Amino acid sequence: MSTVSGENVPFFDFPSDREVVITRLFDAPREMVFQASTNPDLIPQWWGPESYMTRVEKMDMRPGGEWRFVQRDGAGNEYVFKGVYREVIPPEKESHTFEFEGMPGHILIETSTFEDLNGKTRLKITELFQSREDRDGMFSSGMKQGATESANRMEKLLKN
Repeated sequence: MSTVSGENVPFFDFPSDREVVITRLFDAPREMVFQASTNPDLIPQWWGPESYMTRVEKMDMRPGGEWRFVQRDGAGNEYVFKGVYREVIPPEKESHTFEFEGMPGHILIETSTFEDLNGKTRLKITELFQSREDRDGMFSSGMKQGATESANRMEKLLKN
């Protein structure tokens, strides 16, 4: 785990030229973290930047089921993300494709594992991109800041 100024922050690793692995420790039971990650009523409370409004338009959590989230910024611009669920094993694992509709065809596979650590949870998100260029482009577009802000917002939600 990486710690900065006593605050738990996500740790980013690059195990291959097509992967980013994000690890974060949450002070909450695994079932709660899994629920926050997969409940369409809770996702708008933590997913993406706080300055954006997130709407869960579709979320069919079963292998082959589709998801679609729409974010709106303060100026009314919308950003749409979508994918298809590949694997769902509550409360241990969830995997889906991820695509930004503004850049069609650049699809990654995102796999989240939820490890029980005696009442705390290690969330490990592995993102597998089609190419190094896709990975580097996503990371340079603000992925680290966005993932960190989302994780901080989730931590706050889990404490309430």
